[in-house]
Amino acid sequence: MSQLKRRYLAIVLLAATLAAGAYWWATDYATRAPEVALTTTTGKVIHLSALRGHPVLVTFWATTCPSCMKELPQLSQLYRDLAPRGLKLIGISVYYDPPTQVTEVMRAFKIPYPVVNDVMMTAARAFRMVRLVTPTTFLIGPDGHVVARYTGPLDFPRLRARIDGMLDGRTRTAALDAPAAHRKD
Repeated sequence: MSQLKRRYLAIVLLAATLAAGAYWWATDYATRAPEVALTTTTGKVIHLSALRGHPVLVTFWATTCPSCMKELPQLSQLYRDLAPRGLKLIGISVYYDPPTQVTEVMRAFKIPYPVVNDVMMTAARAFRMVRLVTPTTFLIGPDGHVVARYTGPLDFPRLRARIDGMLDGRTRTAALDAPAAHRKD
């Protein structure tokens, strides 16, 4: 076999492998939230699967991320407003954030929702994040399906309207737009 044919074959095999992986990732990942146990800064273990029946917002953030710091008061207010109706919210600090720094930020911003120090990248791996861009937020429907992934600053009025729809039972979740879970809404 000539050198040119071998290179061509290698490129075709690589492209096929990447396409198959992308298809698997998009179809599986876009429909189910991961089964993961998260340990909060207070030592409480939260099993994501135990939150089924509620909309869940999972947000990855960093203390060094200006957009993340700007969102913390808005996330806290969203949680205070909607938690009594059933919203669950989990903040996940990225692996490189020193736990003491996370604790200081939690105290300074009076964060009312559970926060996880993801120092071992357990949550990041569970959510299949190839690279961690903060903020990255996942909206999980009451049926346990990821219905949206937001990278970058959140549009809080739109997000709140979407969560309100889930809490009121007006919005279907998985069938609504599971394939669109990778786009920024």
